[in-house]
Amino acid sequence: MNRFYIEAELNTGNTIELTESVFHHWVRVLRAKEQEQAIFFNGKGGEYRVTLTEINKKNAFVSVDHFEPADRTPPFKVVLGQVMSKGDRMDYAIQKATELGVTTIQLLTSERCEMRLKYDRDQKKIDHWQSVAIAACEQCGMNIVPKILAPLRLEDWFNSNLPATKLVLAPNKDQVDVLNNVSKDLALLIGPEGGLSEAEINAANAVGFENWCIGSRVLRTETAPVVALAILNYRLAE
Repeated sequence: MNRFYIEAELNTGNTIELTESVFHHWVRVLRAKEQEQAIFFNGKGGEYRVTLTEINKKNAFVSVDHFEPADRTPPFKVVLGQVMSKGDRMDYAIQKATELGVTTIQLLTSERCEMRLKYDRDQKKIDHWQSVAIAACEQCGMNIVPKILAPLRLEDWFNSNLPATKLVLAPNKDQVDVLNNVSKDLALLIGPEGGLSEAEINAANAVGFENWCIGSRVLRTETAPVVALAILNYRLAE
């Protein structure tokens, strides 16, 4: 059954009009017919089974039939600090991080960051990445959409209110397993394609970030959050 995120109040027994984006995708692209059913969610928890009751040229309506309190989020919270990258790499990182249950994605800039958003284009790009996260939720079954936060400089993020447990993907000379006593509420820092500078890693360490080295290979910036979040899902699932 098709799943759609909709920015609307959903209450069992009500009839609601489809938003423009859902109308376009479900009715125009997928050619839905009256009495067809789908799953809607609005990011406030759970999901709703709906039935398409009326289709017009420019709008359509559904009845909200049943609520299912489904919660497929992992039993831990991760604020992902992701230094931005260009093109499809950033889309991929956001899509896969969403599928793996990230709570929030904080966009970051750093010394070697290859992307600088222009002020007049900031919101358009952020909206695009938010739509990538929404589409990932529609596909994977997540009902809580991670928030994509406007870019910050690394030093500004370090001075914000972060969880007590903080990890940065960086060389760990002591080979310490930093996940042994990790909490289920944490921040995870992923550097740019060229990596974080030594000064940036030292600055992260100074505010409590622990270096986490995943194997002996160098991971691409869009691969790193996937691997890290997959490991956290395995280690913190219970």
